[in-house]
Amino acid sequence: MRLPTVVLALAFSAFVALPALAETYKTPKALLKALYSYDTDRSDAEAPSPYSIFYSDHLNKLLQADLDNTPEGDVGAVDFDPVIAGQDGEASNVRIGQPIVLDDRAEVEVEFENGKEVTLFYTLVREHGGWKVDDIADQQGDNPWSLSALLGDAQ
Repeated sequence: MRLPTVVLALAFSAFVALPALAETYKTPKALLKALYSYDTDRSDAEAPSPYSIFYSDHLNKLLQADLDNTPEGDVGAVDFDPVIAGQDGEASNVRIGQPIVLDDRAEVEVEFENGKEVTLFYTLVREHGGWKVDDIADQQGDNPWSLSALLGDAQ
């Protein structure tokens, strides 16, 4: 009697989790709104990033390669949360700019507060029927960065 209950609970859990994994975002703004409202505690612990469901195949491959090449106990090439441009805090007062779309690519500026005003530049790609994040860049301040460059990609 106990086994059917466990099987039913597992099946229900898989059914509930499935839509989050299969989610496609039809517009760049829908993707970024979902990204900035996402609870990373719900992420797959085996994924290369807590945000992997929002990232392109290319960006996930770069993140996985970084994980694979980082010795146990060390921090990889990215030692901060690129979505909030910091190690701590959270993005508040998020403002998503008007996307510039050219075929299957889009550029979008996102502004928010996380202890200070932050502006990030997103490069998105359309794949698997929806939009995904292909790169994030902070071009301001003393140490500008892009996620793909930190991961060693020479795009």
